Amino acid sequence: MLGQVVGRFAPSPSGPLHFGSLVAALGSCLSARSQGGRWLLRIEDVDVPRSVPGAADGILQTLERFGFEWDGPVVWQSRRTADYREAFERLQAAGHLFPCACTRKEMADSALARDGTRRYPGTCRNGLAPGRSARAWRLRVPPGEVTFDDALQGRVVEDVLADVGDFVLLRADGLFAYQLAVVVDDAEAGVSEVVRGADLLDSTPRQILLQRLLGLPQPAYAHLPVAANAAGEKLSKQTLARAVDGMTPAVLLVEVLDFLGQMPPAGLADSGLLAVWAWSLANWAPARVPRLRLALAPADV
Repeated sequence: MLGQVVGRFAPSPSGPLHFGSLVAALGSCLSARSQGGRWLLRIEDVDVPRSVPGAADGILQTLERFGFEWDGPVVWQSRRTADYREAFERLQAAGHLFPCACTRKEMADSALARDGTRRYPGTCRNGLAPGRSARAWRLRVPPGEVTFDDALQGRVVEDVLADVGDFVLLRADGLFAYQLAVVVDDAEAGVSEVVRGADLLDSTPRQILLQRLLGLPQPAYAHLPVAANAAGEKLSKQTLARAVDGMTPAVLLVEVLDFLGQMPPAGLADSGLLAVWAWSLANWAPARVPRLRLALAPADV
């Protein structure tokens, strides 16, 4: 249907789903479904070395157990290399890319970007030094600010060249970078809104820049609060976040709704999983979602 909202959830199979994963899954799903839209599922396994065997199947089984239903087949990034190659070659032909010989060790003293990565100092921007060979390919970032309005976080402005520098699109190990893959995937799927965790907010200007250079549509963005533990750390595999696959779905979904400011009624979980979903779809209110980038998760998750 022309103009239909298309949302998506795109977990990385680096481990099982945790509470923070469910926040992104439920928020994106309710946003799309409450508008009569479609909700897609993509497994972001472009970074093959970080993919844990069996994790993707576990994610799919957990989502099904929690009552999630997605439209169309699951998309696997690891099977879409040809599409990334085509976009890469378009950028290359237009003069937007350059080869880079720099190693991580050589960049260890570079300034930090907003997302904690090292800002590229432009060492190979004007050509490789004699005797050096290309390890990776970077986008030649144009000067100027990228500005967009996030539905939750407000106006975001970033000078990508100044704040991040020329970023990698083809890695030294021959794999395409996440930033390129997600842009190509969203455009191919017709994604019209991206609802995800605020930990990815700093990636968005780079993705918008790539969308513009490739002539692709720009989705609407809404970045949800990221669930944190008592130490203020984002819930993740690295911070030993508990897997949700053994928890009671109705109870945990109600906790996610509460985390997202939706004020579910007392005793809703006792009515069962179907009742939780019915209430969620009928009462989803984006205006109630906290405009925080980091929020404390419930103690029991």
